[in-house]
Amino acid sequence: MAFNFGAPSGTSGTSTATAAPAGGFGGFGTTTTTAGSAFSFSAPTNTGSTGLLGGTQNKGFGFGTGFGTTTGTGTGLGTGLGTGLGFGGFNTQQQQQQQQTSLGGLFSQPTQAPAQSNQLINTASALSAPTLLGDERDAILAKWNQLQAFWGTGKGYFNNNIPPVEFTQENPFCRFKAVGYSCMPNNKDEDGLVVLIFNKKETDIRSQQQQLVESLHKVLGGNQTLTVNVEGIKTLPDDQTEVVIYVVERSPNGTSRRVPATTLYAHFEQANIKTQLQQLGVTLSMTRTELSPAQIKQLLQNPPAGVDPIIWEQAKVDNPDSEKLIPVPMVGFKELLRRLKVQDQMTKQHQTRLDIISEDISELQKNQTTTMAKIAQYKRKLMELSHRTLQVLIKQEIQRKSGYAIQADEEQLRVQLDTIQGELNAPTQFKGRLNELMSQIRMQNHFGAVKSEEKYYIDADLLREIKQHLKQQQEGLSHLISIIKDDLEDIKLVEHGLNETIHSRGGVFS
Repeated sequence: MAFNFGAPSGTSGTSTATAAPAGGFGGFGTTTTTAGSAFSFSAPTNTGSTGLLGGTQNKGFGFGTGFGTTTGTGTGLGTGLGTGLGFGGFNTQQQQQQQQTSLGGLFSQPTQAPAQSNQLINTASALSAPTLLGDERDAILAKWNQLQAFWGTGKGYFNNNIPPVEFTQENPFCRFKAVGYSCMPNNKDEDGLVVLIFNKKETDIRSQQQQLVESLHKVLGGNQTLTVNVEGIKTLPDDQTEVVIYVVERSPNGTSRRVPATTLYAHFEQANIKTQLQQLGVTLSMTRTELSPAQIKQLLQNPPAGVDPIIWEQAKVDNPDSEKLIPVPMVGFKELLRRLKVQDQMTKQHQTRLDIISEDISELQKNQTTTMAKIAQYKRKLMELSHRTLQVLIKQEIQRKSGYAIQADEEQLRVQLDTIQGELNAPTQFKGRLNELMSQIRMQNHFGAVKSEEKYYIDADLLREIKQHLKQQQEGLSHLISIIKDDLEDIKLVEHGLNETIHSRGGVFS
């Protein structure tokens, strides 16, 4: 059985074992034996029953050697966007002849029109009208080829005289495709930023950062006019680490400049230099430079290979921020898993940063509380010092005015103080109201103790605050009254002294 979901049994007949094609559909008219396919629902055995296409095969429901052999990282697109680190695959060729190939091959159709035409014709024949067997089985073969095309792996047989069509995930009929968005770098070539991907953990890189800088300096030839600097270190999925570096070149006259990113990248891409970087653990290097408007326009106008132009246009319309983001294709589950891991990694980094910010805010709140308490303490101390200063000034003024008659402004001040004292002591004024409030509070407490089922009552915290407020008011009034009394006594003393002076002078003149 060709589409076999069980465990086929029975091993009669002669078997001529041949290697099954990697595409997932074996030879036709012969007996095919495989140890198992990547997507098999049965345990294939060598059976002697008649196969689907005239031979005997035990592929079960196999799709070939397995999905994922062709991923988004196997092309220029993978090197430029596959790592989620920028657009190095596009930017690293800005000053080289490979720029046209890089930009044209990634997001444009091949230039070989005849080969492309033949490929399309063969693909259409394999999917719609194969003529391999010349009977009704060709319709089943067409459906099988369509299934392989949708899956993105396998080979589509359609004619005995023409080689089969190789289905990859880049074919237009592959269903496992999506469009995501990546941030466009905004660094210029003069910034000299080059990204190195190390197959090491971030902790190892940070602990050996100085040794890494020295090793990179040796890779650059050990020139004393060059200085390697680390711009940043970031963790990547699968225990990888991104290190962003730049090189500063000092001239004999004392000036310095950064080595352009394309120049530094071209040096790293030399065969002998690349070998030395691989010995240090570098798996990938790329520049981090912004795309030119012409490059962005070319990328957006030409849909990537295998991506429906309608989907690509819709992705451009749905771009949440066309100034900072650019649509990129995601082909296959491996690319989707890679982007998911990168997203999880960035989410963890954001959460870590939020935790740090939260701790800083908590610390600032504690400091604010302590500061407010100190401010209140200093205010009270300032009030006390102000009162003490006022008392000193009063005594000094009494000494200075001793022996002088009461002046008009002093008499006016005495009248005002007497008025204030009378208002404070009046039953309907402040003191009377405070006494009334205190009586009401006592009554509320009494009724609350007698009738616990009272519907309305004053909250204990609120009552405590009222008592504290009234206490402070009472203390303030008592302090003010004591000051006024002291001032009245001083005024009476001054008045008594003046009267004695007047009488003594009158006796002398008499």
